[in-house]
Amino acid sequence: QGTRDHHPAHVVLRDRLLATAIACFKRHGAAPLDTPVLELRETLVGQYGEGAKLIYELQDQGGELLALRYDLTVPFARYLAMNKVTKMKRYQVAKVYRRDNPATTRGRYREFYQCDFDIAGQFDPMIPDAECLKVIHEILSDLQLGDFIIKVNHRLVLNGVFAVCGIPESKFITLCSTVDKLDKMAWEEVRSEMVAEKELCPEAADRIGDYVKLQGGLELIEQLLQDPKLSQNKQAKEGLGDMKLLFEYLTLFGITGKIRFDLSLARGLDYYTGVIYEAVLLQQERQPGEEPLGVGSVAGGGRYDGLVGMFDPKGRRVPCVGVSIGIERIFSILEQRVKASGEKIRATETQVLVATPHRHLLPARLKLISELWDTGIKAEMLYKKDPKLLKQLQYCEDTGIPLAAIIGEQELAGGVVKLRDVRTREEVRM
Repeated sequence: QGTRDHHPAHVVLRDRLLATAIACFKRHGAAPLDTPVLELRETLVGQYGEGAKLIYELQDQGGELLALRYDLTVPFARYLAMNKVTKMKRYQVAKVYRRDNPATTRGRYREFYQCDFDIAGQFDPMIPDAECLKVIHEILSDLQLGDFIIKVNHRLVLNGVFAVCGIPESKFITLCSTVDKLDKMAWEEVRSEMVAEKELCPEAADRIGDYVKLQGGLELIEQLLQDPKLSQNKQAKEGLGDMKLLFEYLTLFGITGKIRFDLSLARGLDYYTGVIYEAVLLQQERQPGEEPLGVGSVAGGGRYDGLVGMFDPKGRRVPCVGVSIGIERIFSILEQRVKASGEKIRATETQVLVATPHRHLLPARLKLISELWDTGIKAEMLYKKDPKLLKQLQYCEDTGIPLAAIIGEQELAGGVVKLRDVRTREEVRM
C-alpha cells in the first residue's frame, strides 16, 4: 500500500544517510524545526498544482477539515506567518504523505521522509539561492553516490519564454507541469500534450520547443540575453539577470562543473517564483551483482517568495528559498549497494557482552554489567541464569559484538575479568 516497515538495519542505514545531511545543514548554520503532521485542509489545497489531487484529506474532525502534510515547505511558510518570523535558516526531517501510485522499486512511496533546508528573509539577490545549491552539492558529494548534475532554471525565464511564444498568462502554470515532463518523455509526446490537452496551437508549441530544448551554462545565459524576443520581455530579462549573478556566485563556490542551466526544468509546484533546481544522478557504473536502478531526481527546490504572505492576515511577504533532499530515493541506492557488497550492517552499538562460563554466576554478571552501564559502556548479557559459554560467544558473532567480558570462578577469586576479542579469539586478563 505504498508504506513499509523499516527493520533495524534499514533504520541504521537511513540514520547514517540523515546524519550526513544534518551535518551539512548545521555546517551552514541552520536551526532544527518540527511542525505537525496534520494541517488544515485549506492550508494545503491550491499550493501544489496538479499534485493537489495526491493530498490525503481527512473527513470533518471535530469541526475542522484536515489533511496530512504533503511536503515540509508549506507548513514552514505557515509557521513563519503564524509566528511573525521574518528571518530564519532552518532544517527539518519528517514524514510526508501523498496518495500516489507507489513505485517502490524507484523509492517512491505514499509515506516517506523529506529532508529540507530553507533560508527565509529579505537578503541581497541570489546569495541564499547559491548557498542552497552548494548544500545540494556538498551532500551528494559526501554521500559518494556517483556522478550527478544539478539542473537550474528560473520561473521568470520560463514565463518570459511562454509570453514571447504568444501564450496567455492563464496557461503559464499548467504549461509548467507539461514542460517539466521533458526529462521523462520525448519532445513529441510533450508537444502533443500541449496541443491536445492544453489546447495550444501547434505553432506556439513549436516556438516553446525551440527554447525548452536548450541547456548549457553561462554562455547560454549570455546568448539568451541577446535573444531579440527575450531581451524585450521584462520577466525574461530579470530572470536571466538573476541567473547570470547566480552563476558568478557558483563559480566562486567552485561548483559550476556540476550545474546546468536547463530551460526544460519547470517543477510543477505552483508556489515557485524564482530560481528552481533539481539534482539528478547520472548513469552509474554498477558493482557486480547490482541491478540498474532508475531513481530519477534526488534533490530539488527553488525560490518561493509569495508563499508566506498567503498565510499572513496582512499579506506580509517573507522571501524564501529552499531545497529538499530525496531521502527515500537515495536510500534505495544505498540499500542496493550494501546488498551487492555483502556488507553486514550492525543494528546495535553494543561494545561488550558480559559472559560467564560456569553455573550460578548470574549475580556476578548483573553486578559487572551494572558497573559497565554506569560508566557509559554499551553492554549486553543473555537473559538466562546459566547460559552455555559457546551460546554467549555465538550471540556476539551473530550480532557483531566485538568483545566478551568473561567472569568465571577463577576470575572472581582473583578480582579480574577476562576480555576476549570475539573475532581473533585473543584473551587478556584485566
